[in-house]
Amino acid sequence: MTNNPDQRKEEFFYPTAHYRGEFTPERLAFNANLQEFAQRVSLLCGLETSGKIPPGDAYKQIKELWHQLKESKKNLLDQTSGSEES
Repeated sequence: MTNNPDQRKEEFFYPTAHYRGEFTPERLAFNANLQEFAQRVSLLCGLETSGKIPPGDAYKQIKELWHQLKESKKNLLDQTSGSEES
């Protein structure tokens, strides 16, 4: 195996799935953002469930991540559909 231990650990903790939809650079970038969102929400849920962070803090952080994902969608996907009509 050519992967170094740090790279294997990174892949274990942060697995990513290959993009299978209709390819555009914008859709690929949004898919990566969506996967990162899911990973972070999962981590926050685990921290809250184990008592490492209070529920209110987990909620606030997830809400902020959601706003970032919505902004990403707006910038990557919503603009491309508008530019096709022009």
